[in-house]
Amino acid sequence: MSLTTSQVPPVATARTGPSRRVRRGLGIVVTLLVTLATWAVGALAGADYVITDAMGSVRIDLVVVTQVTLVLTLAGWATLALLERLTRRGTAIWTVLAVVVLVASYVPVFLVEATTGTRIALVAVHTAVGVLIPAFRRL
Repeated sequence: MSLTTSQVPPVATARTGPSRRVRRGLGIVVTLLVTLATWAVGALAGADYVITDAMGSVRIDLVVVTQVTLVLTLAGWATLALLERLTRRGTAIWTVLAVVVLVASYVPVFLVEATTGTRIALVAVHTAVGVLIPAFRRL
């Protein structure tokens, strides 16, 4: 007896692990945790996280680090999703864009007044946010 295509059961698609959306969400959580841990190590090492420019002085605390990290990682995800929909090379374009943004984020650290320890710690915090780049590329 032969089966027609209407009688053949559908092939189950094996899905290994969580969806891309869940994995990228976890990438954001990991990036936030790494960034907060990096900030904490800097604080323990003596960075006061006080920066001064023409507008005055401000302390970069955990609330600021959390808010900025979440906004930037979500913006990065949205940009990646848009590029993936618009072009076949979305991931490659996003990677270049993300690296450019990361490198550009170091510039303000050297345009404000801060202790050397604070500058080093802020560069480390910015670099920690860069964890998102390989996290999103693999997902």
